[in-house]
Amino acid sequence: MGLKNFLSKQFVDVIQWTEDGPGTLAWRFPFADKEIQNGGQLIVRETQAAVFFNEGKFADKFEAGTYTLNTKNLPILTDLKNWDKAFESPFKSDVYFFSKREQTDQKWGTAQPITVRDKEFGPLRIRAFGNYSYQIADLEVFFNKLSGTTDRYTVENAEGQLRAAVITSLASFLGKSDVAFIDMAANQGDFSQKLKDAIAPAFKNYGLDLKNFFVESISLPTEMEKQLDKLSSMRMFGDLQKYAQFQAADSISVAAANPGGIAGAGAGIGAGMAMGQMMSQAMGTSMGANGGGANEDPVAMIERLGELKAKGILSQDEFDKKKAELLAKIK
Repeated sequence: MGLKNFLSKQFVDVIQWTEDGPGTLAWRFPFADKEIQNGGQLIVRETQAAVFFNEGKFADKFEAGTYTLNTKNLPILTDLKNWDKAFESPFKSDVYFFSKREQTDQKWGTAQPITVRDKEFGPLRIRAFGNYSYQIADLEVFFNKLSGTTDRYTVENAEGQLRAAVITSLASFLGKSDVAFIDMAANQGDFSQKLKDAIAPAFKNYGLDLKNFFVESISLPTEMEKQLDKLSSMRMFGDLQKYAQFQAADSISVAAANPGGIAGAGAGIGAGMAMGQMMSQAMGTSMGANGGGANEDPVAMIERLGELKAKGILSQDEFDKKKAELLAKIK
């Protein structure tokens, strides 16, 4: 080796990582043709960890602190290399830094609706989205399963794999869950915690700790929302016959409250009787040609007619005629 090349080949005596911004999970120190100086300094900052690798294999790990590199601090690497000179000469090795920061505001969502069997509404196709946060927990597992020997591994590199893990775990959980869709939407805090517990093992498989998991929205496709709205409306009204009874009774009260009753409104007694017949039908009785029900008690009918007369719906003459007809039925 020429003198010029020898002089340009500098031994590395300080190894450190000043992070260039958020989003980097793993970074390899760029040695190029440089070698680590025996007695050099390794600086690991808070929220970082450093690992020495021998031929791509996990060796010595360092948490936050400043270290003087020697056989005491590098026992595994020393044993692997079988050095017998106690690092009197420089050595080469890969050094990776890992960020242990919590990676916040990571987005997740269902690109396609997930089909679930709801205990109240049957099969439903739901969409959901939200955010989560995580941090590296097991460096060796993370390196072997995600980051590998790449020079720089980022949040964006992991995003696709983690989103797939979220959606797969989500679909599996919903397929087995007995939580109704209405309960999911109404209790998103509790639902988020249940999903976090279901998804956390998938993250642990990659050496990650799932710190938070939030569901921001749960929804149905537009057509299914319309059908659910119809079904909800039917349940809200309950028995439609009772609703019809209420409407008919309410119409009578409104008409009676008008000045002059229904007749004063221009409808006349015929309209009043017609409305009475509608009310009777709504109540489940059938009025005959004489205006009375087939099994109606004449005395009770006279009392009702008296109430109609008092409200101004029937005139005195009309009341007297109808009363006479009913009294004639009493044997």
